[in-house]
Order: sequence, then structure tokens, then C-alpha cells
Amino acid sequence: MLFALICTDKPNSLALRQANRPEHVEYLNSLGDAVVLAGPFTEADGETMNGSLILIEAASPQAARDIAFGDRFAKFASVEIRPWLWTLNKPTAKE
Repeated sequence: MLFALICTDKPNSLALRQANRPEHVEYLNSLGDAVVLAGPFTEADGETMNGSLILIEAASPQAARDIAFGDRFAKFASVEIRPWLWTLNKPTAKE
């Protein structure tokens, strides 16, 4: 089952985000194929990061929650976890 992790940084946490980003990326990479896609939200300038959208595959809502709150970014961001159905532009199966 797919879940969208919608993360919004708490105010004034850009320095925390930048300091913890290497470990955050390492954590997401450690999840392997469970991470379908991931990337930051930004301010209107298109550069200043202020949150994240992470699409994961997990066996249950609790498994998705465990993944979400295993990420150090969850300490300075609000995290919404929502089941998600991929409807358009699905990648084709690898042959």
C-alpha cells in the first residue's frame, strides 16, 4: 500500500533542516524500494526548503508511521500520513 508523508517544517527550522539533511537522505536511501519518490517543498523562490513529500510503500498504516517517525526530520516538522492511490503516470514494470 502506498502512503504519502507530507512534512511541513516548523517555523525557523531551516538551520536544523540543513544540519540534518545528510542523515535524512541516508535514512531514506536505507529504505531501498520502500521509497517510491521523495523531495522537498520550497518557498516561492524554488530553493529554500520548508518541508518534504515522501511517497512510500508500506504494509500497513503503522508501518508507514514507523518509517515516518524513524526519520530525524520528524523531530522538527509536522508529519501527515495519508494512504495514496497512484492513478496517472505510473512507471511501467521493469523487464
